[in-house]
Amino acid sequence: MTVKLNKVAFDHAKELVRKGQTVKDERDDWSEHAPTADKENDYLDKHGWAEYGQWYLGIDTEMGEETKGHYKFPYGDFRRVHRCGVISAESRAAQNDYDDITKAIAELHELLDGDHA
Repeated sequence: MTVKLNKVAFDHAKELVRKGQTVKDERDDWSEHAPTADKENDYLDKHGWAEYGQWYLGIDTEMGEETKGHYKFPYGDFRRVHRCGVISAESRAAQNDYDDITKAIAELHELLDGDHA
């Protein structure tokens, strides 16, 4: 598996944070706030793969672009950036040694919270 930073999603997330389209929830809230498979499918049906991909900070280059398996590290609910989604993505990226993704997510986390290191 080759996973790399989705720069389009990273830029989209930063823009949403700058606009204040965020939810400052708690670290453990992601299991409740993450979009369900049904919500993902509804979003895909309405907006297509390009917009869907803007909500995932990583991409698996070995998977087809029009598959859910291509997209990794979700950070929001298709409307807003969730702090808990960013923290979850940051932790999983670090655990898997995806350094470029970890660094980008840490920057996003800092935009949300200020210096968190």
